[in-house]
Amino acid sequence: MKIWNSKYALTEGLIEQDGEEVGDSMVKVGRLQYLHGEGKEWRRTRESAAARAELMRKAKIASVRKQLARLEALRFDA
Repeated sequence: MKIWNSKYALTEGLIEQDGEEVGDSMVKVGRLQYLHGEGKEWRRTRESAAARAELMRKAKIASVRKQLARLEALRFDA
Protein backbone atom coordinates (compact mmCIF):
# COMPACT_ATOMS: atom_id res chain seq x y z
CA MET A 1 0.00 0.00 0.00
CA LYS A 2 1.08 3.59 -0.57
CA ILE A 3 1.82 5.66 2.54
CA TRP A 4 3.14 9.15 3.20
CA ASN A 5 6.09 9.30 5.57
CA SER A 6 5.85 12.46 7.68
CA LYS A 7 8.43 11.48 10.30
CA TYR A 8 11.14 13.68 8.79
CA ALA A 9 8.85 16.26 7.15
CA LEU A 10 10.81 19.25 8.45
CA THR A 11 14.15 18.02 7.14
CA GLU A 12 13.37 15.84 4.13
CA GLY A 13 9.77 16.74 3.25
CA LEU A 14 6.90 14.34 2.79
CA ILE A 15 7.98 11.05 1.25
CA GLU A 16 5.63 8.73 -0.64
CA GLN A 17 6.60 5.12 0.00
CA ASP A 18 5.31 1.60 -0.42
CA GLY A 19 4.51 0.16 2.98
CA GLU A 20 3.30 -3.10 4.41
CA GLU A 21 1.17 -3.12 7.55
CA VAL A 22 2.86 -5.34 10.10
CA GLY A 23 1.10 -4.45 13.30
CA ASP A 24 -1.27 -2.11 15.00
CA SER A 25 -0.44 1.31 13.48
CA MET A 26 2.95 0.10 12.23
CA VAL A 27 4.22 -0.22 8.65
CA LYS A 28 7.38 -1.65 7.19
CA VAL A 29 8.72 0.61 4.43
CA GLY A 30 12.12 -0.81 3.73
CA ARG A 31 14.10 -3.88 4.42
CA LEU A 32 14.75 -2.76 7.99
CA GLN A 33 12.77 0.47 8.37
CA TYR A 34 9.54 0.65 10.33
CA LEU A 35 7.26 3.61 10.96
CA HIS A 36 5.23 3.56 14.15
CA GLY A 37 1.99 5.35 14.82
CA GLU A 38 -0.39 6.06 11.98
CA GLY A 39 -1.13 9.75 12.19
CA LYS A 40 2.20 10.53 13.78
CA GLU A 41 5.03 9.11 11.66
CA TRP A 42 2.98 8.10 8.61
CA ARG A 43 -0.36 8.80 6.92
CA ARG A 44 -2.50 7.13 4.30
CA THR A 45 -3.15 10.33 2.28
CA ARG A 46 -0.96 13.20 1.17
CA GLU A 47 -3.49 15.73 2.45
CA SER A 48 -3.41 14.38 6.00
CA ALA A 49 0.40 14.13 5.87
CA ALA A 50 0.60 17.77 4.74
CA ALA A 51 -1.70 18.81 7.59
CA ARG A 52 0.54 16.98 10.09
CA ALA A 53 3.65 18.58 8.57
CA GLU A 54 2.06 22.02 8.91
CA LEU A 55 1.42 21.38 12.63
CA MET A 56 5.02 20.23 13.03
CA ARG A 57 6.25 23.37 11.25
CA LYS A 58 4.21 25.69 13.47
CA ALA A 59 5.38 23.92 16.63
CA LYS A 60 9.03 24.19 15.52
CA ILE A 61 8.64 27.91 14.76
CA ALA A 62 7.15 28.47 18.23
CA SER A 63 10.02 26.53 19.80
CA VAL A 64 12.67 28.51 17.92
CA ARG A 65 11.01 31.82 18.85
CA LYS A 66 11.01 30.79 22.51
CA GLN A 67 14.69 29.84 22.28
CA LEU A 68 15.50 33.15 20.59
CA ALA A 69 13.71 35.09 23.34
CA ARG A 70 15.76 33.26 26.00
CA LEU A 71 18.99 34.01 24.15
CA GLU A 72 18.11 37.68 23.69
CA ALA A 73 17.33 37.96 27.40
CA LEU A 74 20.78 36.70 28.40
CA ARG A 75 23.06 39.38 29.78
CA PHE A 76 26.71 38.95 30.63
CA ASP A 77 27.26 42.35 32.23
CA ALA A 78 29.05 42.22 35.55
